[in-house]
Amino acid sequence: MNIKLLNLDNQSFINKNINAKASRLILKGHKSTTATIQELVEQIEAKQKAKLKLPTWFNTANIYYPNKLNIEQTSSEITAQYKASFIKGNTLIDATGGFGIDAYYFSKQVANVTHCELNTKLSHIVSHNYKVLNALNINTINANGIEYIINGTTVFDWIYIDPSRRHDTKGKVFYLNDCLPNVPKHLDELFKKAKNILLKVSPMLDISVGIAELNHIKNIHIIALKGEVKELLFELSYEYDGSITMSCVNILHTQIQQFSFKKDTEKELEIAYTLPQKYLYEPNAAILKAGAFNNVAQQFKLNKLHKHTHLYTSNQLIEFPGRTFKILEVLPFDKKIIKKKFGQTKANISTRNFPITVQQLKTKFKIKDGGDTYLFFITNAEHQKVSIVAEKVN
Repeated sequence: MNIKLLNLDNQSFINKNINAKASRLILKGHKSTTATIQELVEQIEAKQKAKLKLPTWFNTANIYYPNKLNIEQTSSEITAQYKASFIKGNTLIDATGGFGIDAYYFSKQVANVTHCELNTKLSHIVSHNYKVLNALNINTINANGIEYIINGTTVFDWIYIDPSRRHDTKGKVFYLNDCLPNVPKHLDELFKKAKNILLKVSPMLDISVGIAELNHIKNIHIIALKGEVKELLFELSYEYDGSITMSCVNILHTQIQQFSFKKDTEKELEIAYTLPQKYLYEPNAAILKAGAFNNVAQQFKLNKLHKHTHLYTSNQLIEFPGRTFKILEVLPFDKKIIKKKFGQTKANISTRNFPITVQQLKTKFKIKDGGDTYLFFITNAEHQKVSIVAEKVN
């Protein structure tokens, strides 16, 4: 960590060139005697990554940035705020601290937070930034977080862990014991040091795999940001053996869509299947990831289009956690009809429980992306292949 990067001349150079390309800056160089152009460019690239993802850091003077990869891997402020919203207590330890975004927001809810980071340089960077941000109730420790917890004598209210997926699992179905640290392996020891554990895992993890590997799961949080699942959180509570609550959150620009259900009720529910009515509903990505296919129909009193077609319909317009469409017409999947009506035009194509891919349909009917028309190619309740023509309500 070159603290001289924070002097007035270097910070002025970073801010003046915040939108510049790295290659151009390296060729041009800089006359600083306290930092190399490579160090300055590394700061610029990381700060560029932080602009939308970490606005508090971006807009605070004298923040020191790590490599841009650390910024790419860290939680966004908006998802960190959500995580902190359901954490209460006096003490929390972040065992895999990273750039410290999560710990910073936990510190707004918890009296004393410990940030553990194995990488010495990154630990020093985070310690500096917390002082700049006036986050004085966070103690930074340069250590292996799991070893620090297990070998220490301190008992915490919460342990937070964000394990990383091992590189040799890329492209495979992976398990939590494929990650570092291996939480399932250490779970019994961790529960001796905290009654509550919050585990953040890759949104690519199969939820059923996580459930099979862990014990005492109280809640599973699925966090989507603008329709894309960003985080999957397993909330564990010592000796809890009740039903798992699934908490689905979709954070939008102007609102937060929330939906929850008990996981063990999903298969028990009986719902109605009908042909498309006046309105069409597409659940947000968090609900789909949670597998709430029957619960969403039951809670919102909607009919489903087919057991394996995860779209819903009604005659009355309702407020729904996802996208809502007004159905204009329903067409049989007939090449001549579709081509005559939509060939060589623009439309937004989606498929659900349909044997042909979106790209194949675009090619087949020469439809380009865009416009205000939405085409849903589906299998309906009568097992027929149809196209629903719709316009977006919200």
